[in-house]
Amino acid sequence: MNPLWQTLIQQSIIRHAARKNDPNYEPSRKELFIFKMHIRRQIVNSTLIILGILSASFGLKGFLLPNGFIDGGVTGISLLVSEITNLPLPMLVVIINIPFIFLGYKNVDKGFAIRTLLAICGLALCLLTVTFPIITSDKLLVSIFGGFFLGAGIGLAMRGGGVIDGTEVLALTISRKASITMGDVVLIINLVIFSVAAFVLSMETALYSILTYFSATKTLDFIISGIEEHTGVTIISDYSETIRKMITEKMGRGVTIYQGKRGYGKRGHQLNETDIVFTVITRLEVSRLTSEIEKIDPKAFVIMNSINDTKGGMIKKKPLH
Repeated sequence: MNPLWQTLIQQSIIRHAARKNDPNYEPSRKELFIFKMHIRRQIVNSTLIILGILSASFGLKGFLLPNGFIDGGVTGISLLVSEITNLPLPMLVVIINIPFIFLGYKNVDKGFAIRTLLAICGLALCLLTVTFPIITSDKLLVSIFGGFFLGAGIGLAMRGGGVIDGTEVLALTISRKASITMGDVVLIINLVIFSVAAFVLSMETALYSILTYFSATKTLDFIISGIEEHTGVTIISDYSETIRKMITEKMGRGVTIYQGKRGYGKRGHQLNETDIVFTVITRLEVSRLTSEIEKIDPKAFVIMNSINDTKGGMIKKKPLH
């Protein structure tokens, strides 16, 4: 066993035994497995947050700050206030995000709030101490690639279980208390930010900053949704068993079978039971699946829905053929 794992496990056993007042307590294999998974997850989360901090810092100091550009969200507010008041950006990043850390504690959980606090402090420390080269002064390149690295940093931090921009936390809080979606909240916040930027800075800077925001948003969506976008496919057909075999044997994907009843159609009321096939595939496999379904049953009713990400099952495996 790796010495690091052994030391961590022994320390956990000692603490657990002390709580149970049983010095001879021996953890079960399941408890050891759960503990290893917990430590591994913490290491992965910490790595993602650190990479997110570095990426966001590079986007800010290598592109946006030297050219006076801003972004949306809390980061954009910090940049805008820094441009207006000349206050140091690292200090503003921490101060402006404090209310959102509290909201995260109230509306998500304590662990999320702690990770967010550490991530934001890490970002501020990185901005204060780490030197990045100024890559370019071309405004178009600055807006696109500055947004790219900033969005990637925010996305990686979110993948690690924390945030370095509190906009999403605020949007979640407001959407829970009002009849408005998170997307609408984020849009309203950014409209206010860019309107102020157009008035205080310049219209040109505001327009380039909007481009930065779109670049950051698309990159953030890409990081959060995963490299592969997934599609959930529901298939209703008289040949459901044949379709199931095709998906599992030919495409190498897992399926779930639902029991359903036919409703009203061209043939009148048909309340006969039928099997409904559900599977999840990548967007690259949609064309192949629809083609295979048409070969089996051209009249099959197929419903497709976008899925941000998946975990487990057979979705990550390669096709058999």
